[in-house]
Amino acid sequence: MMTTNVEIARKIASQYHCPLGREQIHALAGIMTCKKYKKGERILDEKEVCRAMLYLEKGMTRQFYFKYEKDLTEHIGYDGGMIICLESYLKQEPTRLMVETLEPTVLWEIPKADIDRLALEDAEIGVLYRKFFEYSLIDSQIKADTLRFEPAHERYNKLLQLHPEILKRAPLVYIASLLQMTPETLSRVRSASVTNG
Repeated sequence: MMTTNVEIARKIASQYHCPLGREQIHALAGIMTCKKYKKGERILDEKEVCRAMLYLEKGMTRQFYFKYEKDLTEHIGYDGGMIICLESYLKQEPTRLMVETLEPTVLWEIPKADIDRLALEDAEIGVLYRKFFEYSLIDSQIKADTLRFEPAHERYNKLLQLHPEILKRAPLVYIASLLQMTPETLSRVRSASVTNG
């Protein structure tokens, strides 16, 4: 049975601890569009502008970029996550990040123009919108600090603690890239973690 946009709007409000009334839920639901992608499809390409926040109902995506012809994973999202190329979204300029699906994926687009308008019209929706950014920035900061200050095994353990789904479902090569280690180092850290655990 397909999930309705009203159910998804409720889920988003509760996930971000932002109780919304019936009218606000319906207003939010009214601007959302469901999109389905097969595994391996590109959702956003380099040089495109990120014009919507994407709520992942089900599936898995990764944000990545190319540096010196190497493909580097920046973020892996899965069920219940919000996907956004923040700089491109806020500035409405072309992105250097790309987003592709790692599994068959169902997501809901929340267009920037529409959520901007709703956030201005309704204070509670404005609070919810602000919380999206707060969560996103805190998440980015935790990730940056982990990569900056923590050794490989700590980075792996933090991912295991915060996002076990990524370790269960994403290909190893992307997990290694996300943690800024080689696949060989990841294999060593994983087996050490299993032995110690």
